Amino acid sequence: MYVALASTKFQPIIGSSTTFKDVMGVDEAKAELEEITQYLRDPVANASDHSYSNTGKGLFSLPFTCLGGRLPKGVLLVGPPGTGKTMLARAIAGEAGVPFFLTSGSEFEEMLVGVGAKRMRDLFSTAKKHSLWIIFIDEIDSFGGKRSHIDASYTRMTLNQLLVEMDGIVVIAATNFLESLDKSLVRPGCFDRIVVVPSPDVEGRRQILESYLSKILLADDVDVTILARGTTGLSGADLANLVNIAAVKAANDGAKAVSMVDLEHAKDKILMGVERKSSASCFARGCHALVAVHTSGALPVYKMTIIPRGMALGMVTQLPDTDETSLSRQKMLARLDVLMGGRAAEELVYGESGVSSGGSSDLKEATSLAVEMVTKFGMSKDIGPVFLDYEDSGKRMSSGIRLLIEKEVSELLKTAHQSARSLLITHFDELFELADALLVHETLTGS
Repeated sequence: MYVALASTKFQPIIGSSTTFKDVMGVDEAKAELEEITQYLRDPVANASDHSYSNTGKGLFSLPFTCLGGRLPKGVLLVGPPGTGKTMLARAIAGEAGVPFFLTSGSEFEEMLVGVGAKRMRDLFSTAKKHSLWIIFIDEIDSFGGKRSHIDASYTRMTLNQLLVEMDGIVVIAATNFLESLDKSLVRPGCFDRIVVVPSPDVEGRRQILESYLSKILLADDVDVTILARGTTGLSGADLANLVNIAAVKAANDGAKAVSMVDLEHAKDKILMGVERKSSASCFARGCHALVAVHTSGALPVYKMTIIPRGMALGMVTQLPDTDETSLSRQKMLARLDVLMGGRAAEELVYGESGVSSGGSSDLKEATSLAVEMVTKFGMSKDIGPVFLDYEDSGKRMSSGIRLLIEKEVSELLKTAHQSARSLLITHFDELFELADALLVHETLTGS
């Protein structure tokens, strides 16, 4: 069971039926936590063969402790919001079949000195009274952040009390910001295990989407794999929201089932904001797609639209086959060509005097990528394969090195611009055909 913390009174309420099968997209984290679960499960599973203690010194596996090991005092789950940290904590209790205490770091926030520490004592006292052996503290950074003179008067005592009480009970805590925690929390003997719970990869997103989509009526055109590939960076909670938005849209439209169009609409709404119908440059979107299609190393084009959303005037979506953690030089150069295509198209269609500020974000991204290629990825021809700290725009570097960097960045951008321009000249008729199609249909998808 798990217990909710309300004010200063703690009352047992409901059992945890969550298991690791209910948590998807975080297989590595589950594998690490399975070891903790086994520690907690062993005494129950081997009760007839081994003696074990739960008389105030904690619940532990005798075979494990006989080997000289000890149960970790604390497990810290670290990751972005919505990735399933709380659900993982519930799954540990559900898998091990042991009691569970659920609380939040904000419950201990008080300006009055000593109140937070008293609540911490009451928490552990009640846990031991009810034979509870797992306590989960969400958002532990609420009181466990790095201490300063300003907040030390009322958070130091709470934090110190937690450190004192962490004996005999497994404490699982969650935070979005590991770097913000006080060093005393992450030292050995306190939170011995730090488990990263990242946003799901493409396979994890596919599993999560399939789980949520199985609960609604779907049209035959829904492709979960394509949807998973196009939602890089979204958490499990984001994906649940995406499915819900799509279902609401389908219901409002009077549809009998949720279609791929509904899901794409929901994805765009989450990633880019609410749709704004306005005129936009068809050539700018078309040229990006055209350069990508005809450039070796560029990612496949999935969709392009001229419908503005949020602050974006439109977009071209390119989908990799898998989540990419590193890129080759060829793919980076191809990305530069695509980014510089917008400016090249404006020059060809409207002339030099017709170049607008609409491509500033593309130019910014291209410049940042070129700088990283030269300074971080060792792809400089003039300087060589070295890592250079250019975070301060090179102010701490010698003027000679800074000039070499800026010269090579400029050359990369000029080369990409010329490459995109030459390609667009070759396929000029296709550019106009693509622009006309966008003007009519507003959104086009690739095959």
